Amino acid sequence: MEWEIVMGLEVHTELSTKTKIFCNCSTQFGGEPNTHVCEICSGMPGTLPLLNENVVRYAVRTGVATNCEITQYNKFDRKNYFYPDLPKAYQISQLYLPICRNGYIEVTGGDGSPKRIRIHEIHMEEDAGKLIHDEWEDCTMVDYNRCGVPLLEIVSEPDFRSAAEVIEYLERLSAVLQYIGVSDCKMQEGSLRADVNLSVRPKGSEKFGVRTEMKNMNSFKAIGRAIEYEANRQIELLEDGKEVVQETRRWDDGKGVSVAMRSKEDAQDYKYFPEPDIPPIEISDEYIEQIRNAMPELPEAKKRRYIEELGLPEYDTGIITGSIYLVKLFEKTVEITNNPKDSANWIMGELMKLLNDTQTLPENMSFREESLGELINLVNSGKINRGTGKKVLEKVFCDNVDPAKYVEENNLAQVTDTGAIKAVIEEVIANNEKSVNEYKGGKTQAFQYLIGQSMRALRGKAPAAEVQKILKELLG
Repeated sequence: MEWEIVMGLEVHTELSTKTKIFCNCSTQFGGEPNTHVCEICSGMPGTLPLLNENVVRYAVRTGVATNCEITQYNKFDRKNYFYPDLPKAYQISQLYLPICRNGYIEVTGGDGSPKRIRIHEIHMEEDAGKLIHDEWEDCTMVDYNRCGVPLLEIVSEPDFRSAAEVIEYLERLSAVLQYIGVSDCKMQEGSLRADVNLSVRPKGSEKFGVRTEMKNMNSFKAIGRAIEYEANRQIELLEDGKEVVQETRRWDDGKGVSVAMRSKEDAQDYKYFPEPDIPPIEISDEYIEQIRNAMPELPEAKKRRYIEELGLPEYDTGIITGSIYLVKLFEKTVEITNNPKDSANWIMGELMKLLNDTQTLPENMSFREESLGELINLVNSGKINRGTGKKVLEKVFCDNVDPAKYVEENNLAQVTDTGAIKAVIEEVIANNEKSVNEYKGGKTQAFQYLIGQSMRALRGKAPAAEVQKILKELLG
């Protein structure tokens, strides 16, 4: 039997506000445990939440960017459940009137044509804390710093049919969120998290199968592996005449397996009711239009512009526009070099190699945005050759050196004094009489050997064309 995978995503993205959703505690990542906590976000009795207006603004901005309808009268609800990292024993979220609904993001379908992944809703909510399991002490500790960090949950319809569609959707969604400045989407810091609801059914069937929800995935690669594993697990169960159990599963990326955590809850299990401490939110047409008019150029529009106006290849533009960090670097580099194609070539070639070799994400690059453009200008002006440029870029990438200063301090500039170049080549000729005679006897390979010896003697710091010209002149 041929099977079809059916998936929907619940994407949680932490917003880049400076303070939490209902209090003034910092949202900065990486603080000492339980240092970004107050009476409100730790759930002390008698405290009252006060909504951060920037969270609403970011939510509307996200809705506009993902083609959603904005719910102009929306409100918060209490989602009740007990978990050690949820100090109030409930989470303030939105069930009945979420702020955004009925949007979409386009991906490439299985047949290569554009496919819309529908967004069912986007709602605002607060994040929970974090449990830290200490195997050495055989205990679990709780860090409440993340409690109350503002989240958007972006819930898709079950429109995905392959891991490739899921990953492309997440990449495009992540790029949009970064472009509009609502989230840094750093998966390694938990700023973007995706839960995959997956079921399988016989191909051609309209009826959905029993779904499982997979959590704890912190990379696109892990998501792809988890989808493949879970789909195969469910297919094997069904082909053996067994049933798939509706449950929440944890993905163990190290072992490459999903593990059952708990039975899957439905909305009624959370005993939702309207949040009594926060009044409903009314959003005017003018407010929405103000946000719409202030939107920056989004990834797809920027990609088209790079192709049509700058003449860049579609593949290159897809990679560069997929990350706001690469976009900022590219645009700053073009501003300095006034050469879009060369700037893109350095990013797609040498920079990508460094990112891949060091397993560094674009958002974690630590060198100045101006450095790449300055380096390219050093190469294009003949100050250094391209080989040296590659070595200097590695130092820029790893140690954030200033390209011009590094070239000067390490004596890497090309030799431009023709007399000095000629003197070195004359010495090479004198020391390689056999090769000189072979060249004069008609062996062209001997000339290439002499060029190599000359470049070595000049330590690669002379223009190859100039070396070749002088060598020919001296050999007659």
